Amino acid sequence: MAADVPHHTAASRATDRPGDPSPFALGLLLRRAHWHAASVMGEALQPIGIELRHFAVLIELVNHGPTVQRDLAAATGSDKAGIMRIVDDLERKGLAVRKAVPGDRRARAVEITPRGLELFDAAHAAAEPLAERLVAGLGRGEPEQLTDLLIRLAHPADDGA
Repeated sequence: MAADVPHHTAASRATDRPGDPSPFALGLLLRRAHWHAASVMGEALQPIGIELRHFAVLIELVNHGPTVQRDLAAATGSDKAGIMRIVDDLERKGLAVRKAVPGDRRARAVEITPRGLELFDAAHAAAEPLAERLVAGLGRGEPEQLTDLLIRLAHPADDGA
């Protein structure tokens, strides 16, 4: 029976280590880099009482103004229940409020509060030294090069615009 099964040569197995030829290698490396960056940025946010998931929503609110929850979920990669918990947390902390959307009695837009803006600015100040630590192993010009490459990878439709 074993003769009926085609014999394949052993394919490269994804390891996320340098030199990994697997088609999954880039994604795995990006995931590992994300974990590292999220850990470092989480360290910066902990003393001010929020998590990265909260900060991601605050970023959207600062950049886009009042935003309905379904749009916040899409922008942050959250699901409906997850974004509701995050917004509940932000409301409890006085960092955001839900307000009625004119013309839609059921929809609520989330808006950052003045206290939320203060915390947003404090988070940036707290993250500055840790952000430098994040790229400390890179050489001259490499942080900017990495940023450029990641922007092009993350926003391919914007390329050349």
